[in-house]
Amino acid sequence: MTTTFITTKRTDLFHQYYSNWLIIYKEGSIRDVTMKKYRLTESWLKKLAPDLRIVDLDRIAYQKLINDYAENHERQTTMDFHHQLKGAIIDALDEGLIDRDPTRKVIIKGKPPSQKKAKYLSRYELQKLLAQLKLTEQLTMDWLILLVAKTGLRFSEALAVTPKDFDFLHQTLSIDKTWNYKGEGGFLPTKNRSSIRKIKLDWQTVIQFFTLIKNLPPQKPIFVPPKKKIYNSTVNDILERHCIKADIPIISMHGLRHTHASLLLFSDVSVASVARRLGHSSINTTQRTYLHIIRELESKDIDLIMRSLSSLLS
Repeated sequence: MTTTFITTKRTDLFHQYYSNWLIIYKEGSIRDVTMKKYRLTESWLKKLAPDLRIVDLDRIAYQKLINDYAENHERQTTMDFHHQLKGAIIDALDEGLIDRDPTRKVIIKGKPPSQKKAKYLSRYELQKLLAQLKLTEQLTMDWLILLVAKTGLRFSEALAVTPKDFDFLHQTLSIDKTWNYKGEGGFLPTKNRSSIRKIKLDWQTVIQFFTLIKNLPPQKPIFVPPKKKIYNSTVNDILERHCIKADIPIISMHGLRHTHASLLLFSDVSVASVARRLGHSSINTTQRTYLHIIRELESKDIDLIMRSLSSLLS
C-alpha cells in the first residue's frame, strides 16, 4: 500500500504530525502489539494537547505535557510515553520544523508505583509450586506452567509449541514462532531474530513430553485446542490458585520466566548463556532486567575474591 504524506508546516498541530509520523516510520515496521502502544500514546497526545502546534513545542510546553500525563501514570509509564514522543520530535527537529530540542533536560515524574506482584520465586518456592501441579495424562494448563518454569519461554512462545518443535534425541525444543493469543489466533513471527533458538531440556521434561505428545498432530499447537482461545489472564488465574495453595508469593506467567532466569543466574550460569536461552536481543537486555540479581552475585564474588587473596599469605 502506498501512503501519501502531506507536507508538514510549522503551524500544524503536533498530534497530527505525530499521527503522520507513525504511518510513515512505524506502520508495518514494528509488531502489532508495539504499534498499539504508539497508538495509545497518540490518543493521550490528542487528549492532553489537542491545540499544541509544532511551532509552539518548546521546553515549557513539552514539560507541561509530560507533567499532565504523569498525573495519571507511574514514572516508568511516563518514561515510555516520553520516549515514544521523542522519536517524532527528533525527526521534526531534523526537518527544521522546530528550532531546539524541547525534550532536553525534561524531568520525568509520575505517581508512586502500585504494589506489584513478586517478580520471581526462590528455588524452594518454585519446588513448592511445581508440587501443586496436577500433571495428568492430558495436556492441561498445568503442563504449560511446568514448561515455562523449565524453559523460561514467553507466554506467546509456549502457546506456539508444536510436537514437531521437540527433538527428543538431542533434548532440545526449537522456538521459531509465537501464537497470536491477543488476536484471532494463528502463528506469528518471534519477537526478534534472537528469539529464534533451541532450548536444552532436562531428561525428566523430555520423558514427560515424549509420552504426552507422541500421538498429536505434528504441526498443531499442543496447548491450544482447535477453534478455542487461550487467555493470559485465565492461565494467570490458574497459576495464582496454585501459588495460594502452595503458600508462596503470587506471580504471573511472566514471573515464571523471571524465576527461570534468576535460578540460572544464582546457579552461576553466565549472563550470555541466560540471554541466549531467553531469546533476548542483546546481553544488555538481560543485564538491565536482572541488574538486582547481578549486583547481588557481584557482592558474593567480591567476598570470594577477598577470601582467595587473604589465603595467599596464610
